[in-house]
Amino acid sequence: MSTVLLSRGQFALTIAFHFIFPPITIGLGLILVFMQGMRLRTGNPLYTSMAHFWTKIFGLIFAIGVATGIPMEFQFGTNWANYARFVGDIFGSPLAIEGVYAFFLESGFLAILLFGWNKVGPRMHFLATCLVALGAHFSAIWIIVANSWMQTPAGYHLARAVKEIASGQQFPMSAELGNAAFTVKELPLPAGYVVQPSDLGDVRAVVDDFAKAILNPSTLDRLTHTIIACWIIGALVVASVSAFWLLKGRHRDTARISLKIGLGVAAAASLLQLISADITATGVARRQPEKLAAMEGLAATRSEAPMGIVGIVRWQRDSTGRITGLRENVLRVPALLSILVSGDFLDPARGAKTVVRGLDDLPSDSFLRVRHPAATDAELAALRPNYWPSVPWVFQSYHLMISIGVFLVAMTLFGILLWKTGRLWESDKRFVRAYLWLLVFSPALAEIATQAGWFTAEVGRQPWIVYHVLRTHDATSVVVHSGQIARSIVLFCLIYVMLGALFVTLFTRIVQKGPPHDEPDAGLPEKFEPLSLKAGRET
Repeated sequence: MSTVLLSRGQFALTIAFHFIFPPITIGLGLILVFMQGMRLRTGNPLYTSMAHFWTKIFGLIFAIGVATGIPMEFQFGTNWANYARFVGDIFGSPLAIEGVYAFFLESGFLAILLFGWNKVGPRMHFLATCLVALGAHFSAIWIIVANSWMQTPAGYHLARAVKEIASGQQFPMSAELGNAAFTVKELPLPAGYVVQPSDLGDVRAVVDDFAKAILNPSTLDRLTHTIIACWIIGALVVASVSAFWLLKGRHRDTARISLKIGLGVAAAASLLQLISADITATGVARRQPEKLAAMEGLAATRSEAPMGIVGIVRWQRDSTGRITGLRENVLRVPALLSILVSGDFLDPARGAKTVVRGLDDLPSDSFLRVRHPAATDAELAALRPNYWPSVPWVFQSYHLMISIGVFLVAMTLFGILLWKTGRLWESDKRFVRAYLWLLVFSPALAEIATQAGWFTAEVGRQPWIVYHVLRTHDATSVVVHSGQIARSIVLFCLIYVMLGALFVTLFTRIVQKGPPHDEPDAGLPEKFEPLSLKAGRET
């Protein structure tokens, strides 16, 4: 197996396991702010007990998330050295900001949140909760900024480093100049310069405009879509545990309140996600047409483009095994894709006339001719599939995400209906018990949808690690061989199995114990007073 494929597999493994945990902490952070706010507003000890319980869960997930996130940072230097060198000026800044500001904001006030129950007042504890939640969201912002720049790079130029001697003569960085003194200069390259594998030791991306780099064309769409997904997961985790308690007949008062909170946030966020998904897909259609064509398995450019609902897309190959097109067996809704891409919902007939580009025309001949100037038209057509993502995988992951997302909308709205009619609490009824068990396992569905969305975004960008700038197979380290990567993957699998078992064990133990109803010192009195005033003395 090639070094590139193994490196991609290793990174996919580490980030997929890590990505289980941060969405939960981001969503739980929002829930904790609400619970702590209700604690201050009502003085109800149930909210204190509830917040105390979910703070423990938050701390556990945060710790596992930190432990699983560290290997990803090192892989940029070990497996992706050419990439790290090429984009270090741009990619390093968001990651540094995330670590220095967001992570330390979150982890610093987490200490007060976890250990300050008997040491600070409720207002200070609420402030710490807000700052922890803000830190979790702030961390996501900078990670999404870095990843979005890879999807839609902006605010940069390419520059070549050269050695310049005193006479002004310039040499490549690889040139041996003996004892001659030299300085290193960077020469800007013209717009549209095509990076070659031989350039990677000398050429890199340099920031022109930091604001344009961080607010690149896809940042806000992708950030909104990701944050809302995190809210859904966090809310469903709360709903899951609450449903489990109702099924077991335990902690019923806490379970009722927390289930209302979880279902309410999940339902609202799921509806918002429908809007965000449409905006994100429209942005993909404008900026990454190859990805949209892969998501829908669309081969031919056409108006009245149909939208795939369910089916299978496979490669079509010639006798030599070379990819020549797509074979599909997909149930489609006529013209719906054109309408969605146009955004013209008030006039569907006009929206249906919108042309959606298919893979047969992507990337364009002009794009390919710059990279293959000597190729004939027939040769360009044969080369075009080399610039397509893995359409069968992208199609299935995208539709898996959409299917689960629509199901979660229906599930949460149905739960709201049961809540408003009072039937949700009749846990002795078979139908209600079936729904509660569905809620118990709903976080797993949300996690699968989130992972499928990440898979769609990353595989749909291929074969580019920086879209239309740097190809993935050029970005790996040259000194790492496949055997080393394969052994590291095995070790990562063993470690993650142990971490996963540890997380499940501790999580189950905390859930089984439940909220601290019977702990006399679960928190300070809701109306916090200094000791001197409690004793009746004036200060």
